[in-house]
Amino acid sequence: MKNGKKRIYIVEDHPIMRDGIIRLIDLEAGMEVCGSAGSCTRALEGIEKAEADMVIVDLSLNDRNGIDLIKDLKARFMDLPVLVLSMHHEDYFAQRALRAGARGYVMKSETGETVRKAIREVSRNRLFISDKIKNKMIDQMINGNSGSVVAGTPLIERLSDREFEVFRYLSEGYKPAEIAEKLNLSIKTIDTYRSRMKEKLGLNSFSELTRQAILWMNINP
Repeated sequence: MKNGKKRIYIVEDHPIMRDGIIRLIDLEAGMEVCGSAGSCTRALEGIEKAEADMVIVDLSLNDRNGIDLIKDLKARFMDLPVLVLSMHHEDYFAQRALRAGARGYVMKSETGETVRKAIREVSRNRLFISDKIKNKMIDQMINGNSGSVVAGTPLIERLSDREFEVFRYLSEGYKPAEIAEKLNLSIKTIDTYRSRMKEKLGLNSFSELTRQAILWMNINP
């Protein structure tokens, strides 16, 4: 904290959205934007130099996904609070972000006041998630995951973050070789992830895995 203000660093690859976040932070007394980046690589360098007190992260970035960035931030700056501000639906990403080390999750479709509240809460190192996600987490803690079908059910949550990333690419029609290129991984590694997903989701073939991924995308655009 410098000049009595908390320093907020923004990781967002859309300039218009980034400008909107800056304007929201300008409305908050005791806060200022200390820097921004559109990629994970630039963010890791910039956050340390800027001596940020808090980071706002999108999940879709130019070079890697935001979940990986959150894990890196947690490893390098253990006590640095992170808020995810994303277009991706909280049902499928909020808990993954929290497990990675984020302190809050808010969707871009929320009102400006809700986003400002999330920023205030997370800047104080408090947890900020919707009541819907809180109830979902409590229900899972008490009853466990009992879903038995794939698309749009708790079974999807059995996938690791990387498996889920591959699953999403499958849902968008990408072939294994294309996914391997996007993630800078070998095709053999992608096939290993596909095999694990098939087993976790109780599916019999890779083609069935792809069909379920596409169905998931149709249900959860």
